[in-house]
Amino acid sequence: MSLSRRGLLAAGGAMGAVGAAGAVSTAGAVSTAGARAAGSAPAAARSGDATGARHPGGGARVRTGFDRLAADGYRLLAGEKVGVVTNPTGVTSDVRHIVDVMHADARVKLVAVFGPEHGFRGTAQAGGSEGRYDDPATGLPVYDTYLKSGQPLADIFTASGVDTVVFDIQDAGARFYTYIWTLYDCMEAAALAGKRFVVLDRPNPVTGRAALGPVLQREFATFVGRQPISQAHGMTVTELARLFNGEFLTSKPVELDVVTMAGWRRDDFFDATGLPWVPPSPNMPTPETALVYAGTCLFEGTNLSEGRGTTRPFELLGAEGIGPEWAAAANALELPGVRFREAYFAPTFSKFQGRTIGGVQLHVHDRESFDPVRTGVALLVTAKRSWSGFAWRADQWIDKLTGSAKVRTLIDAGADTDEVTGAWRGELAAFRAVRRGYLLYR
Repeated sequence: MSLSRRGLLAAGGAMGAVGAAGAVSTAGAVSTAGARAAGSAPAAARSGDATGARHPGGGARVRTGFDRLAADGYRLLAGEKVGVVTNPTGVTSDVRHIVDVMHADARVKLVAVFGPEHGFRGTAQAGGSEGRYDDPATGLPVYDTYLKSGQPLADIFTASGVDTVVFDIQDAGARFYTYIWTLYDCMEAAALAGKRFVVLDRPNPVTGRAALGPVLQREFATFVGRQPISQAHGMTVTELARLFNGEFLTSKPVELDVVTMAGWRRDDFFDATGLPWVPPSPNMPTPETALVYAGTCLFEGTNLSEGRGTTRPFELLGAEGIGPEWAAAANALELPGVRFREAYFAPTFSKFQGRTIGGVQLHVHDRESFDPVRTGVALLVTAKRSWSGFAWRADQWIDKLTGSAKVRTLIDAGADTDEVTGAWRGELAAFRAVRRGYLLYR
């Protein structure tokens, strides 16, 4: 198996038809520096089936992009000064951090680390980072990327002295989870700085089966959504990187290589992978949190608690003055795969800190049929109808989360769940058509 950059194009035919967007090698690496239109991307390919061992639970034992890079002796990075964009999720299957592993390996010239929101070692809460410091464990300089983009971020890459920037962070599958926009910003900055960019793949924890929800309108772009993708994108970070390069960075695409996983299928939930779950942020403690997050994070745009400061963030929702009516109204909709329990809780921080509030807890009993985005909208609709104190945040944050003003204005006008979710049908279909050309797994 080879991850040689020079061997990518020659080996590409081994996995099927290859278009102008790049080549897929038998090692699972993809070069997409010249990617443009969706139609030029390779057909979807399942890589590494034969190498995916089984674990006792019966699911596929997945090897991450880093696992495969390391197994090949880091040949993709040979002779180059390397910087890594990562956080606590950048671990091997035996939970060693990849920075520690690479730093100890003479085959890699690791010279810098770049930390996203929450920081490289994960010490910062939401909306925070660790700043610039030298990592005590390795002595490596750690640079802060949070809320940096464009030329200022390119200048950081230049100052670090790296030749190649490597990205390895576990995503949660939702447009407003900021690590994918760290990926986008770093790709754009690497192109400006003339650096190569390598993305190491990890599973989408909520499967890659479908794109769901509204598509961002560009006038609503923020760090919780830079470009027009759907609210639940149903892609892995390598697939997103290829899409970003081919659709949104067309005036100056980055020189892009990706290393895919072995053994991952699009319908795999995280517990089928055999990989350890490391919380990618303080309020994403479990894969079950990620399962509901693409819908219930919308409550950040309201005056209700989204469960921050509890042991079940995004599964517990509530506010002072809410009684059993909300759970009853939500259950009456008979939404597929989920039930709602009347719940009372006291957040230890964030909204309603230290005060007992009422609301609901989501209980997903059939994750195959559960639709997080539709469920999130249904909960907004029923919360507004059953609780007189309901209000949107004054800064209209809900519009940034949903990607337009449509969800808010429709709910305010009295629309029901079907009317709201029907409003994005056309835009979602268009995004799904584009997305299809960048998928790498069956």
